[in-house]
Amino acid sequence: MIYISDFISLIFPRICAACGNSLWKHETGLCHFCEYHLPKTNYHLDAENPVSRLFWGRVNIETGAAFLYFNKGSKVQQLVHQLKYKGRKDIGIYLGEQYGQTLKYAPLFNSADAIVPVPLHKKKFMQRGYNQSEQFAIGLSGSMNIPVNNHLLMRTKSNETQTRKSRFNRYENVKDIFALNYPEKWHGKHLILVDDVITTGATLEACIHTLSSIPGAKISIACIATAMI
Repeated sequence: MIYISDFISLIFPRICAACGNSLWKHETGLCHFCEYHLPKTNYHLDAENPVSRLFWGRVNIETGAAFLYFNKGSKVQQLVHQLKYKGRKDIGIYLGEQYGQTLKYAPLFNSADAIVPVPLHKKKFMQRGYNQSEQFAIGLSGSMNIPVNNHLLMRTKSNETQTRKSRFNRYENVKDIFALNYPEKWHGKHLILVDDVITTGATLEACIHTLSSIPGAKISIACIATAMI
C-alpha cells in the first residue's frame, strides 16, 4: 500500500536545493552532505572581516558578516538561485535559522533590537510574490528571538538590475531610492540589516545612509553569502 506521503513524493519529489539529489524522509531543504559542507565564513568572529572592511570610510556600521562564501557555479549560487527565482522561500528561512543559531551567541549581533530586510519595490514584490531577504530575516528571527521589521525601510523607486554594473554604477543605480517609515520609534536602537548576496555593497550602503538618519541608530549587516574572500 502506498501511503499518501509517498504518493505526493512521486508527484512532487523532494530534492536537495543545492545538489538536486533526492532527500531522505528526515532531511529538509538540503541533504546532510550539502549541509555539512556549506562553506561558512565565520566572519562573525572577526570584527575586521572583509564584509566589515568593505564599508570602512563609506558608512558607519557596528559590524558586518555573511554566512557563506559565494562563487559562480557553486552550490551556494544554486541555493540563492532557488531562493530568488524558483519560489523556494523555505531555503531563505532555513539558511536564516542556521545562521541565527550562530549569531545568537555573537555579542556584536545578539544585542540587536530588530532585523530589517533590504526591501523590494512593490512592483518586484508583486512579480516574485515575496522578498527573499525577508525570508532570511524570518529564519534569523526564529533562532535569535529578535523581531523582524519589514516596514521601517521602504524602496520608493524600481531600479534596474545590479547585474554586470560597475561599483560606481551600482551605487548610482540605488542612490536615493530608499525611505523610512515611522523612524521615531527606532531612535537609539540597534538594527541588523539583511540581504542575500553582498558583492560591491552598493545597495546596503544606500540602505545604511537612509537608516543612519535615525538619531542614535546603530546598524549591523548580516547576509546569506559574500563574493569576497
